[in-house]
Amino acid sequence: MIAMSCLTLNAQSADYLKAFTQGDYKPLKPAEVYHMNDGEHYTTLSTDGKRIIAFEYGSGKATDTILNLDKVPECKLKAIVGYEFSSNEQKILVHTEVTKIYRRSFTTTYYVYNVKRNRIEPLTTTTNDQQMAQFSPDGRIVAFARHQNLFLKKLDYNTEIAITEDGELNKIINGTPDWVYEEEFGATRYFEWSPDSKLLAYVRFDETAVKEFSFQQFNDDYPTLYTYKYPRAGKANSLTTLQVYDVQNRTTKKMQLGDDTDTYLTQIRWSNDENGLTIVQLNRNQTTLNLLQVNPRSGVATRLLSETSKTYVDYENLKTLTFNKDNSFVCMSERDGYRHLYLFNANGTLARQLTKGNWDVTDFYGYDELTKTAYFQAAKESPLERHVYKVDSKGKITCLDARAGTHQASFAKSFKVAIAQFNNTTTPNCYSVITNAGKNLRTIEDNKLLADKVAALQLPTKEFFQFKTSENVTLNGWLVKPQNMEAGKEYPLVMVQYSGPNSQEVLNKWNLDWEYYLAQEGYVVACVDGRGTGARGRDFRNCTYWHLGVLETKDQVEAAHYLGKQNYIDANRIAIWGWSYGGFMTLNCLTYGNGTFKAGIAVAPVTDWHLYNTAYTERFMSRPQENYQGYEQVNLLDKADQLQGNLLLVHGTADDNVHVQQTLLYTEKLVEAGKQFEMQLYTNKNHSILGAPTRLHLYTRFNEFLKKNL
Repeated sequence: MIAMSCLTLNAQSADYLKAFTQGDYKPLKPAEVYHMNDGEHYTTLSTDGKRIIAFEYGSGKATDTILNLDKVPECKLKAIVGYEFSSNEQKILVHTEVTKIYRRSFTTTYYVYNVKRNRIEPLTTTTNDQQMAQFSPDGRIVAFARHQNLFLKKLDYNTEIAITEDGELNKIINGTPDWVYEEEFGATRYFEWSPDSKLLAYVRFDETAVKEFSFQQFNDDYPTLYTYKYPRAGKANSLTTLQVYDVQNRTTKKMQLGDDTDTYLTQIRWSNDENGLTIVQLNRNQTTLNLLQVNPRSGVATRLLSETSKTYVDYENLKTLTFNKDNSFVCMSERDGYRHLYLFNANGTLARQLTKGNWDVTDFYGYDELTKTAYFQAAKESPLERHVYKVDSKGKITCLDARAGTHQASFAKSFKVAIAQFNNTTTPNCYSVITNAGKNLRTIEDNKLLADKVAALQLPTKEFFQFKTSENVTLNGWLVKPQNMEAGKEYPLVMVQYSGPNSQEVLNKWNLDWEYYLAQEGYVVACVDGRGTGARGRDFRNCTYWHLGVLETKDQVEAAHYLGKQNYIDANRIAIWGWSYGGFMTLNCLTYGNGTFKAGIAVAPVTDWHLYNTAYTERFMSRPQENYQGYEQVNLLDKADQLQGNLLLVHGTADDNVHVQQTLLYTEKLVEAGKQFEMQLYTNKNHSILGAPTRLHLYTRFNEFLKKNL
């Protein structure tokens, strides 16, 4: 009986692993939604990519097929990947297959569809090399990037104009970000139209002084080199300037943003005034965040809003900046110790704080000027939860759906309805249309087939817990235990973590991951969010400043000690693993854990912060020139001889984010120290190490390592 049950368990877990790595347990989701101007309809793309269809929010009735490729005369376009309407919804920019550049950026081929004329034409005669096309507000011009330059297509005259001509690979970029801006600020377009369509503001990146990084790409012949600009901590960044192009005069003017040129320009916004150009500016160490108002004609900038911090000011506080019709604006701030919403007058003076309390706003969905109501997501009930709320002009906060779990919403332009998403650890993503009072009008996708499929697997339940460390810090965690645990038996423990600043792994959300496979294999799996993680206020989030890895390691070690005292866990068989920052943390725990961990798996780890990028590293560590001791304290290359436990190192050879150099330098130090280890490289794979066969191999490798060492 015992042998038979083990065989059944192993077969079941093997099936789960294959299905998991193929993405079989990922919930279905509706196609990307565009909220139409009338506030009554939204559009989505059909599954075959041939049609853009309008639906009524409440009834779900398809009211119009706005674009059908099969019915457009002389249409050579086979399928649509993405689309964007003009402001009056009479034209649509569509694009086809994409060629990825980095994590978010891509090149593609754009087409312009005229709704009334049922006619589609290529945006330009060149193909497969266009980026980030955008209609002017009047719909008569399209701005787009190509080969590091910016262009205008005047649709009325079918003419193309080059705005810039100095763009050059690895030197000058106009209107699209360099690598570090895309990776760390999450933006792919750095040009924006003025409301009257007469001016185009854009950021020019001068990468000349940034050092190049190269890695080999392997094929059946001689390897090729991929070379790009990668600014490392303390080294030169791109020099950024804000430029404004006058469409009528065909002239470009550089804006005067102050004497400090070693800054970040994270986003461009126009208010509702044709002269209301704003730019978000961060100083190099990210301790001062300025919202500058710039006169696009004179080039003179004035400070509209400014925030400073002894640690860092999060650029994301202004990422959802929204201007109202009177040019007042709503944004987030942590000035009272928690991230909240604030309404500012047009001149930058504070009108009022919209939300208050010892909890963090985690997203801002918009401000209804008619009712003076703000809609947002927050961790108000618990750091483990996310709910959607509204707050009225009197400060009354209403939760739109009280079910425990993770909620998100995308509101119609009228704010009367929204497309909401809900999930938790036992419920896959459910999408529905709700009113702004929280009433459910209808379900779009409930993922019931997936829920039934997973229920049949009879997987263990994820349990949440808390414990206090020796420093009296309460930490949140979850556990996944094997089914039918035997009384009195001690099980090996695998700890899962990421631990990076403002991250969160302990959340009540749907995430069928590797932990359920490990539980089927007979491991207890645990995850604890240590100090520095998110949704617990500014001080908890920023306490790791200047000393990344130190407090986080203490917390993971103490979590292991706490869990090791439970009567069902073998304290002598504890492993820890993590990816990226989590890989860095795995190495820290094996280095400073005093033998707590018998084994560890580090995927794509940072081993020396001098080798990582400027924007991320300096946000939390400042520059090495200013924080020499902080960098040396967590430099794992100098501490390889202190490693304890069995180690598996994993890296993709084409990782453009955390370079494989970080792992290779560390292994050399391990060799010099006489430390044995295991290593797995994945040829031509980037930071994510993607691909179903690759992922199956990767997690199988993990499992074999744990079986051997635990």
